[in-house]
Amino acid sequence: MITELSAQNFKSWKNTGKLQIAPLTGFFGANSSGKTSLLQTLLMLKQTVERPPNWNGVVDFGDDSSLVNLGNFDDLIHGHRRDDPLQISISWKFSEKLNLPDVDEVDTLSFDLSINNVENSVSEPSFSYQVGEQRFGIGRDNQGIYRVSALGVQNLNATLFRCYAIRNSYPHILQLFSPLQTHFENLFHSIRYLGPLREYPRRHYAWQGKHSPGVGQHGEDMVTALFSGRIQLRAIEEQIPKWLQRLDLIDSYRLNPISSTEKDYEFLVRKYEGGPEVRLTDVGFGVSQVLPVLVLCYYVPEGSILILEQPEAHLYPKVQSELADLLIEVVKNRQLQIILESHSEHLILRLMRRIAEEQISADDTAFYFCEMNKGVSEIERLNVDDYGNITNWPQNFFGDQMGDLAAKTKAEMKRKKASK
Repeated sequence: MITELSAQNFKSWKNTGKLQIAPLTGFFGANSSGKTSLLQTLLMLKQTVERPPNWNGVVDFGDDSSLVNLGNFDDLIHGHRRDDPLQISISWKFSEKLNLPDVDEVDTLSFDLSINNVENSVSEPSFSYQVGEQRFGIGRDNQGIYRVSALGVQNLNATLFRCYAIRNSYPHILQLFSPLQTHFENLFHSIRYLGPLREYPRRHYAWQGKHSPGVGQHGEDMVTALFSGRIQLRAIEEQIPKWLQRLDLIDSYRLNPISSTEKDYEFLVRKYEGGPEVRLTDVGFGVSQVLPVLVLCYYVPEGSILILEQPEAHLYPKVQSELADLLIEVVKNRQLQIILESHSEHLILRLMRRIAEEQISADDTAFYFCEMNKGVSEIERLNVDDYGNITNWPQNFFGDQMGDLAAKTKAEMKRKKASK
């Protein structure tokens, strides 16, 4: 589970400061205020980790087929100041043993990355891991040679492996860094991402018997996950219909084979009990948009980290509120970590209510408000007490409701007076 995140000189962020990341973390704020960029720091590292073994880059800024496409160093560095380093820090808890000599048993790792720019390409990266009181790091010296330091060992040559590991060094040095690399990779393999624009429903779906690690960044692998989940996970069969009914979207669904090979299917839904079956394409758009969220929450292994952008998209207010209850349930019962970006007033108000009702503790949540000030993103943590009260609501957080009501009343009185 990620516990802390910070970034410097990343897109609109000059410096995020150290952000505490809870089991259920939400980023709120205006459009183009930097919310999505915070998530992109993690996605950039994830796609770097998941590059094929023969990839020799340092950081994967992405392309049109990636989780995130950041262009090049000049595109993402804050203010296009090429001389400023890009810096990202992340801390996380883990359950597996580290198996490092001379290091006390710990359950938290920290990783710090710094990348300088030369001729608009990644150059001179350095990184370090913090394990208890010990630091394991690698960086260039004045002659441009990479040297490592760890457990009292200084200035030994090594070759960088991407932005988080080493290779081609002394065996005992590789042995020290190997478990750190493994834990870093395991962390990012555990992250699943669902973007804000889910795939439009299809009239027919094909399944070739394959397994998918998630539902795809646009929900395009949702049906594959449903089939895989039916084989492997009882929760898929039980929880998805339950939540679709609770959200008052549809009563039931089934995947109906339309060929003798059972490789092509139509997604049939029943809007109400006893009603006719229709294709997914013939019901409200919100059903197809929330389904990938539901499936992802019950399909991924327990302990996974979900990054969700606007999970409430295309849902009406009641469903947005109920969605908060779904997130609470999987955080508590499946030990998932949810990191989301949202514009939903209804979602956060339901979360506040559930904190007051002790269905989730304030300590297990972290809500942030982002805004832009003269081209620089700024962030403030919302202070939530044990009764679900937010004591530092930003001005016009969700619009000026009282101002609108007052203006409406004033206009009504003016019209009535004129009519007399």
